Amino acid sequence: MLAVVESCSTKGVEGYAVQVEVDVSPGLPGFYICGLPDTAVKESKDRVRAAIKNSGFDFPMQRITVNLAPADIKKEGSQFDLPIAAGILAATEQISIENLKNKFFVGELSLKGELRKAHGILPMALYIAEAYQNSVFLVPPDNSFEASLASNIEVIAPKTLNDAVLFLNNEKIIPPVKADIESLFSKNIMDYPDFSEVKGQENAKRALEIAAAGGHNVLMIGPPGSGKTMLAKRLPGIFPPLSAEEAFEITKVYSVSGLIDPETPLVTKRPFRTPHHTASASSIIGGGQVPRPGEISLATYGILFMDELPEFRRDVIEALRQPLEDKKITISRASATITFPSNFSLVAAMNPCPCGFYLDEENQCSCTPFQIQRYVSKVSGPIMDRIDIHIEVPKLKYKDLKNDKKSESSEKIRERVTAARNIQRKRYQGLNISSNAELEGKMVYQFCKTTMEANKLLEKVFDKLKISMRAHNKILKIARTIADLENKSKINAEHIAEAVQLRFLDRANYYCY
Repeated sequence: MLAVVESCSTKGVEGYAVQVEVDVSPGLPGFYICGLPDTAVKESKDRVRAAIKNSGFDFPMQRITVNLAPADIKKEGSQFDLPIAAGILAATEQISIENLKNKFFVGELSLKGELRKAHGILPMALYIAEAYQNSVFLVPPDNSFEASLASNIEVIAPKTLNDAVLFLNNEKIIPPVKADIESLFSKNIMDYPDFSEVKGQENAKRALEIAAAGGHNVLMIGPPGSGKTMLAKRLPGIFPPLSAEEAFEITKVYSVSGLIDPETPLVTKRPFRTPHHTASASSIIGGGQVPRPGEISLATYGILFMDELPEFRRDVIEALRQPLEDKKITISRASATITFPSNFSLVAAMNPCPCGFYLDEENQCSCTPFQIQRYVSKVSGPIMDRIDIHIEVPKLKYKDLKNDKKSESSEKIRERVTAARNIQRKRYQGLNISSNAELEGKMVYQFCKTTMEANKLLEKVFDKLKISMRAHNKILKIARTIADLENKSKINAEHIAEAVQLRFLDRANYYCY
C-alpha cells in the first residue's frame, strides 16, 4: 500500500516542501530509501524500525520503499524520521491516510520513539505558512516555540511517536503551541557593557557613534591596551533595537545552524561575533560540502569583530571583499549553489606595527620599516577601501584615567543613533536599503547633497590626498550620517571635514619612516 506524507527541508535559509512517499508491498523484507539521501537520512531506517517497535506498533516484515521527492535535490539531516515512520504506519493502516491530509511532519526519533530537536524549523514553518496556509505542523517539543513564530499554521508538538499517532487517529487532543512575539521582544534586555565606563577616548566614541548611526564598517588602530576591544564590546549597546523583520532574518540563519535556544526561539538582540584569528575561510565566509552559514552570516544585522586583523590569514581577509559590498554571500559547490545574507557591520582592530608601539610617545618602537610595511600590507588596499571609518585609538594619559567626569551613557548615545536611523529608514523607503552605508552608485549623489563650500572642500581633499573613487563615496556617506545625527538635510563643510578625519589612513604620510 502507498502512503504520501508531507515534510519539509531547507536550502540555505529558505524552506521547501518534501514529499515522503512510502510503499509497503509483498516481497523479501527490506528497507530502501531513495531521493539523494545523505548518511543521516540513510541511517533513519534503523531508528524508525526501533522507534515503531518500541512504541507498541507493528513493523511490517515486507519490502519498504521510501522516496523523498523531489528526488534530484540532496536530502540531509535526521528530520525525516517522523514522516517516514508516519508513512509506514499509514501504509500498514495503523494510521488513517485521510488524517494525514494538510499536515506536515518534521522530527528526529529516538529508539524509544521520543521526538528530538531538528535544525532549520523556522524557515520550514515560514515556508509552510506562506505556501500552505492553515496547515498543521507536527514538530518535536524543543522546536515548538520556534515553529509557532510563523503565522497561519497550527503547531502541534507530540512528545513521542505514540502521542503523534494517537493525535492523528483522533484519540488524543494535543493543544497547539503559540509563541507571543511581543513578549519575546519585551524580554530583550540591553545588557551590553556601557560606554559610560570608558575613560577618555572621546574621538573614538564619536567615531563609533557615527558608525552605528550609518551602519559603517570601522577599523581601530592603536597600541596594546589602548581600549580597542573594550570599545568594540560596547558598540552593540548603542545600535537601535532590532525590527521584527530583522529579527526573523537573523533567527532563520541561527535556526539552520542549530544555534536556537528552545526557551527564547527568536533572536531579539543584535549579534556580536568574535572569531579567533586562526579561523579558516570556510568558518568565516561559510561553506562545507553542503554549504552552511559562516560567521559573516551569523553576524547579520549585527557586528563581526575581527581583533588583530593582520593576524588573520590573507585569504580570509580577502574573502570579505564581496560580502562587504553586496551584503550577501553566494557559495557554489558541486551539490548546490546557496546564497546567505551577510548584512553585517565589520569592526576590526589592529596594532600600528608588529610590536604595537609605532608613533607611541612613551615606548620605543623596535620594528624596522620593512617589518612595519610587511605587517600593514597584510590588509590590502581594496579591503581598506571597503572599511568606511579608520580611527586612531591612542594610549591613555594618567590624567584621563583618574578623571572623575561621568562619560555619556550608551542609552543617550543610542537615542541619537536611533533617531538618525529613523531618518534614513524614511528616506530610503522602497529602495531595499535602510542605512547610509548601503548607498551605492548614483544613489550616493542622489541622497548626499552638499553645499557649495562642502563641495569645494571635497574637491581639495580628492586632489591632495589622491583618494580612490570608492574612498570619495565613503567620505560622502560618512558625511551624510553626520548630517543625519544633526538632523540636517544638506551636507556642509564641517560634515565633510569630520568625515575626512575619520579616514586617516587615506593620508599618505601616516606611515612615514
